Amino acid sequence: MKTLLVSTALAASMAGAVHAENIGVSMALFDDNFLTVLRNGMIGYGEGLEGVTLQVEDAQNDVGKQLNQIQNFVALGVDAIIVNPVDTDATMAMSQAAADAGIPLVYVNRIPVNLDQLPDNQAFVGSDEKESGTLEAQEVCRLLKEQGKGEGAKALVMMGELSNQAARMRTQDIHDVIATDDCSFIEIVDQQTAMWSRTLGTDLMTNWLSAGLQFDAVISNNDEMAIGAIQALKTAGIPMEDVVVGGVDATADALTAMSQGDLDVTVFQNAAGQGRGAVDAALSLARGEDLERTVYVPFELVTPDNLADYTAKN
Repeated sequence: MKTLLVSTALAASMAGAVHAENIGVSMALFDDNFLTVLRNGMIGYGEGLEGVTLQVEDAQNDVGKQLNQIQNFVALGVDAIIVNPVDTDATMAMSQAAADAGIPLVYVNRIPVNLDQLPDNQAFVGSDEKESGTLEAQEVCRLLKEQGKGEGAKALVMMGELSNQAARMRTQDIHDVIATDDCSFIEIVDQQTAMWSRTLGTDLMTNWLSAGLQFDAVISNNDEMAIGAIQALKTAGIPMEDVVVGGVDATADALTAMSQGDLDVTVFQNAAGQGRGAVDAALSLARGEDLERTVYVPFELVTPDNLADYTAKN
């Protein structure tokens, strides 16, 4: 099991000045670009808080392992738990384990399926997924019109892991935008999951190209899959100016792809901000303070026009 320990507690000789607070953190996967920024945001913020210790563990995309980690945090008697869920449909058992132990729990980034039934000492910190796919799809629609493809435009949709509510919501956002009068000229010719993965995004796009699908846009649930699609398109010798490609997250690699003229739109999801917010929420609940059940960090549209603002943030 991969584990990171981050301690900023004062030395025992200074005990009394600061009350030590221990937070157990279970991340869905360390080996993910966006989640790495999220994790580092928590760690970096925790390092600046006196008396706070974060124990950060990698669930390695395994639901059973993640539940075991939560049970271990309970056994250790941590003051609060932060969870980035592997499977958002499996969060009821996690909430129950923490509630039975009377330990506050904060979900971060991925919306738990039981959001509306969370106990008083549990919360969610993340972004409203209704904004993410909507902003992305609206900009893809605008770009297609700008390029003179306002009639009969065809799009491919790359979905994340379908066990993840964000993937389902972002995909629904795309369909909702295309259902509007302004964007109803777009036809989705196929949609498949590439599991949030750049490699699988490349494979999926290669398969689509091999099947001879015709399309004008690729609308991806995240940047990693979009970058994978771009790699496959370039390998096939397709000019990037012929295809509108969109993603979500505004990762450093995505911004580089945009600066090179390959990625047309992404949506900034403030991973570091979510990480800081999750730590603050966990500490507030541990201290018995009032906290809203849902704490949203807004999404922001990123295009070549405002790219420099977000390059500076990365």
